[in-house]
Amino acid sequence: MINVPKVRVIDDEGENLGVMYTREAIEQANDKGLNLVEVSPNADPPVCKFLDVGKYRYEAQKKANAARKTQKTQDIKEVKMRPNIDTHDYDVKMRNVNKFIEHGDKVKITLRFRGREMAHQHLGMDLLKRVQDDVAEIAKVEAFPRLEGRQMLMVLAPK
Repeated sequence: MINVPKVRVIDDEGENLGVMYTREAIEQANDKGLNLVEVSPNADPPVCKFLDVGKYRYEAQKKANAARKTQKTQDIKEVKMRPNIDTHDYDVKMRNVNKFIEHGDKVKITLRFRGREMAHQHLGMDLLKRVQDDVAEIAKVEAFPRLEGRQMLMVLAPK
């Protein structure tokens, strides 16, 4: 219950009923089968409204569900390469990277080194730099290239 003796009341159609005693406003709301809800407590006098609380909650939940349906979740897609990748294979992988980024997904590029390729990590770094330059206009680097064991990783995100 509101402990302020007078409140400004707005009815269920949005019309201002004026300033009245709290007890009187609660009685009027009950007569209509509604609740008296404080909308703006910091105003002078506080503003209250006639609402059906159950219906109000239901409408708010419907709005939240509709917002959740239109929301796009961002996935992380992975593209795996090798340091001595052929040009055609590289083009195919880059087409996939572009497609993923245009759909709004992040792309994790994994470069796997085998055997003695570990001695030539600069080749892997050059390849990842080339990937970064190729997608510069549609994506930004979220995680710069780093070495984890025998793999070099880089994460790209749409701009």
